Amino acid sequence: MKLALIDDFEPACLVPGGVVRLAPLLPGIMALPPRHRMTALIEGWCDHKAVAEAGAAQLPAEPLGGARLRAPLPRPGKLVCAQLSFREGVAGAAITPHFFLKSPDSVIGPGDDVVLSRVEADVFHHEAELALVIGKRASSVTPAEAMDHVFGYTCFLDLSARGIGPGTAFEDKSYDTFGPMGPCIATADEVPDPLALTVRLWVDGSIRHDYPMSDLGNPIAEMIARASAISTLEPGDVLALGVNHQGLGPIQHGERVRVEIQPIGAFEVGVIDPRRRRWPKGIDAAAAAWVKGYVAKMPDLGPPRWAARLDR
Repeated sequence: MKLALIDDFEPACLVPGGVVRLAPLLPGIMALPPRHRMTALIEGWCDHKAVAEAGAAQLPAEPLGGARLRAPLPRPGKLVCAQLSFREGVAGAAITPHFFLKSPDSVIGPGDDVVLSRVEADVFHHEAELALVIGKRASSVTPAEAMDHVFGYTCFLDLSARGIGPGTAFEDKSYDTFGPMGPCIATADEVPDPLALTVRLWVDGSIRHDYPMSDLGNPIAEMIARASAISTLEPGDVLALGVNHQGLGPIQHGERVRVEIQPIGAFEVGVIDPRRRRWPKGIDAAAAAWVKGYVAKMPDLGPPRWAARLDR
């Protein structure tokens, strides 16, 4: 099942014929504040699943274009992001999972606009990622137990303001609008093998990211286990699994960014920069090469070199 929030953050199900509104069947969920509805649906899925499945099968579908898709989890309790988690195509690369917290207030949904901060950044980069959604409480779980705690998967866009701090931190990742998510949550049964998926991103119709999840440096179960040993993961928490940087590139004013991971789906966002800054369009080959060299443990790399600042 593909669960979504539409219009006034109403629960819905995406189906081949469009969208089915589940709100009439879930009065208790609708009585909650909008930002808590999907989390409550996930937490009580044992009670709500049969109702939602019956509604999806029996209620009429509306054209998807007639509804406004929202972020499926507009304010997750925790938004945990993996960093440097892919092998970057380096055979035999040894990857140790590491994580950072991104502000839940950064989340926006399909059709919304990313607003680039006025901060003095070297460049703003896109990172299209597969993210998993926690379905039941996970505290120091073992890898053997971990996948039982996954409710489903969604598409995530982790945006970064490069060069404003010593490394990946709250200050370069957590600006408002820097966490687009959508178009839905595909329940775990819809994605039997997440490592068989392909993550794609286009900027103004030009392909950037196009990488297989099979390049992930560690089993997803091990990543969940490691994260849950640091902080208990609760229903509705999101764990973004990181990015293969080889399609990394800048985003800038006026562009349209599309993220797609099938069978989950796809969504687009616009980009607004109040300062109208410009960077070379296309893949940032220098940044991608630096990350690949880091993963390959090349000596004397020095600090990462992001794209040159232009029109500051």
